[in-house]
Amino acid sequence: MRRRRDKGTGSIRERGKDQWELKIELDKHPLTGRRERRFHSFRGSRKEANAELARLLTVAAEGNYVDPSKLTVSEFFDRWDRDWAATNVSPKTLERYQDLAKTQIRPRIGHMKLQKLKTVHLAELYSTLLREGRGTAEAPAGLAPRTVGHVHRLLHRALGHAVRWGLLATNPASSAEPPPVAAEEIEVLDQDQVKTVLERLRGRSMFRIVATALATGMRRGELCALRWKDVDFDAAKLQVERSLEETKAGLRFKSTKTRNGRRQIALPVYIVTELRAHWKKQQEQRLALGLGKDDPEALVFRHLDGSPLIPNSVTTEWKRNVRTLGLPKVKFHALRHTHASQLIASGMDVLSISRRLGHASPSITLNVYGHLFKLTDQRAADVFQAAYGSTFHE
Repeated sequence: MRRRRDKGTGSIRERGKDQWELKIELDKHPLTGRRERRFHSFRGSRKEANAELARLLTVAAEGNYVDPSKLTVSEFFDRWDRDWAATNVSPKTLERYQDLAKTQIRPRIGHMKLQKLKTVHLAELYSTLLREGRGTAEAPAGLAPRTVGHVHRLLHRALGHAVRWGLLATNPASSAEPPPVAAEEIEVLDQDQVKTVLERLRGRSMFRIVATALATGMRRGELCALRWKDVDFDAAKLQVERSLEETKAGLRFKSTKTRNGRRQIALPVYIVTELRAHWKKQQEQRLALGLGKDDPEALVFRHLDGSPLIPNSVTTEWKRNVRTLGLPKVKFHALRHTHASQLIASGMDVLSISRRLGHASPSITLNVYGHLFKLTDQRAADVFQAAYGSTFHE
């Protein structure tokens, strides 16, 4: 094994492929007068190991070094939030992580030493959350299995970094089993219901955003972030580039989650016609107000003053229309599910559907809509009957 002395008071020793031992020397102990040494395991490239050693030395020089053996789960989450999550996930996701840690993880296992955390402790945590996760007089019941699953995924992700940073030898969440989640049947409108929705909404403010959602399968945030520059009337296509999310700090435009989320969607002729009429109406309103021609960055679906629609307000308005107009009692997201179900019923292949929906991979499409593909199985039998059926009647 090679050993290399770094400048300063730290060194790195190679322990195997992409495995390193980092040693740092702290200031002399005030009572013993001896220089204290601390060792850390690290997994990653040599460059990453050097960066981690430099970080540890900087922390030690600033007097903020914490002995890994004394680090609590709460202290680790403080570091993880600051050194990784804050710069690697969206503000909305960070808020969700911090809320789960604050309400479910820290109160129950936050006091534990990180290096003492075992799989059995996580199993106990999940069981407790199922029984009494909410923990309030107003809502004494436990958390839903799906929410406990979110806690598990957060722990698995965070503790994975603890392993990478040399704070843990193994990830205790890797062997933990979150509670099973019962499959939920997705909400889908049939063709008659779709016609009812469109007929009753026509002439109302939600008509075109609902019609576009049904025709494209776009997510709510993507619809709220759509700009006129993203719409090509002549080619009958639109480009999905970003989404609008609501955080505690306010509204925020963000790029789509994955590379596949940035996609081009072909539009049916009737939607092109509706969007042209929508654009024309907006320009007439601007001229009447003396505002001039729209900016290319102008939003397709917006308030009269040009400000964006708040995603949660879109959901609220949809619920109000469902109630007052007697529309099918489904969530706004059911419009996306309806779009996908109609594509599946038409016999379109899963890869094309996945790309149109902006899923990261076709496996996600199959996981969500796999049961609907069974409805098209008869088409397979019809294909073979047409191709070879006559052979068996000769």
